[in-house]
Amino acid sequence: MSFLIYIIFGGIVGWVASMLMGTDGQQGIILNIVVGIVGAVLGSWIFGLLGIGGAITGFNLGSFVVALIGAVVLIALLKAVR
Repeated sequence: MSFLIYIIFGGIVGWVASMLMGTDGQQGIILNIVVGIVGAVLGSWIFGLLGIGGAITGFNLGSFVVALIGAVVLIALLKAVR
């Protein structure tokens, strides 16, 4: 069941991040899920480096913010590479 929660969480985070970054029309649902999941890992890593402790601990507001920041950073990096 937790795998399904990760997919739903990643989809929501990826969708919100793509709307914030203006790439929602270019991404489909699969890419939103991938961006959300990779963004969660990236956000957790960034917050860990800063010493803030941004562990993704479930479907809550703190985890959502950490994952969203990571997804926005990921999309910004991808836009810069393109």
